[in-house]
Amino acid sequence: MKILILLTIVSVLAHAPSVFAKEYRVGVLYWSMNIEGQVAMRKGVEEVALQLNQDLKKSNDHIKLIPYVAGDGEAGVANQIKQMDQMIDKDNVDIIIVQPTDNAALVAPLLKANAKKIPVVAYDQYIVKGEIASYITSNNYQAGYLDGEYLASMFADDYEMKLVLVEYPKVSSTVERVDGLMDALKTEKQKFKVIGTFEAVEPVSGKKAGADILAKFPNQNSIDAIFTVNDGGGLSVVEAIMAAKRNEIKIATVDGDPRSVKNIKASQNTVIDSAQFCAELGRQSMSVAWKILKGEKYPKKILVPTFPIVKSTANIYPGWLGKIPNKFEKSWKKGNFWDNQFLEKY
Repeated sequence: MKILILLTIVSVLAHAPSVFAKEYRVGVLYWSMNIEGQVAMRKGVEEVALQLNQDLKKSNDHIKLIPYVAGDGEAGVANQIKQMDQMIDKDNVDIIIVQPTDNAALVAPLLKANAKKIPVVAYDQYIVKGEIASYITSNNYQAGYLDGEYLASMFADDYEMKLVLVEYPKVSSTVERVDGLMDALKTEKQKFKVIGTFEAVEPVSGKKAGADILAKFPNQNSIDAIFTVNDGGGLSVVEAIMAAKRNEIKIATVDGDPRSVKNIKASQNTVIDSAQFCAELGRQSMSVAWKILKGEKYPKKILVPTFPIVKSTANIYPGWLGKIPNKFEKSWKKGNFWDNQFLEKY
């Protein structure tokens, strides 16, 4: 009788895997839901998590995302510090995926996560101190380089291009974009002079930068080109330039916002937008986090390629949610092909 009872218990447990189901608690720290590219990044994270949960149905294991949104500006930076502390101290997460609002602000929470052996996957930006398990970002240097290369093709080599920078030196991605731009101009032997620098990364600061640029350079032909480090702030700059009817100014930017693509197609100031594959950043982040949770080999760093949207390539770009297209020859640099490769480091 005892043997029969034991066999019955074993049979019940064998057919009830939910008794032993594991919940993987994944804390996700998003930056802003006011910047469409970052919304697409979130969709990428959630797309892969949903697919993984479909695959896990047989085992009854489950991935639970615990999301927080920091918000914009200095308040967002402060919020994200508190949110990461909350994840580490109270939410009992197994791993953290984060888009840092600031390179330095999350150092203390990251070190705390390291001390508690909670792996941290960072995407889009990195954190300057502490151990990140994996870092996934766009090839931001490539983005800036593509912009610089295209701008150089629009001016004679012996002409000194009057350039304005709209930058954001607080995060790694935007710094790398400026570095790429400068290196491309030098490689292409394009003479240039930076006549003004301004700071913007979201609509409010972009609107101010646009007004400040026009106030400092009110005359036609006083500026040849403007480089904005992203569409989040850059689109507001473009709106100000267009409203002032400064049609002579060529604008190069980064991100791939649909409004920028529309401006490129309509020949409205913006001449190139080196676009991110935003959802792919999120997809890669969740995929790597899952490998870490399962104890599998995973890349320590992934660079996702960026796409040069100009008038001749605008119809090839699949948008922020799309997959990486095939290589193609650049119309502005014969014999040179766009590089669509992921760069991974283990």
